[in-house]
Amino acid sequence: MLAFLAANLGNIVVIAVLALVIVLIVRSLISNKKQGKSSCGCSCANCPSAGICHKN
Repeated sequence: MLAFLAANLGNIVVIAVLALVIVLIVRSLISNKKQGKSSCGCSCANCPSAGICHKN
């Protein structure tokens, strides 16, 4: 087991960093959704999906 970890340490570190980045992105998206922030960041005047995002 120790030999496996030593042989693949670089891969394990890269995968761990990528997993952390993904978790932080998902956490940010969930936080923005709870705060009511839009994910597109543009004006709704010309958006065909404006009725879906902002229901009256």
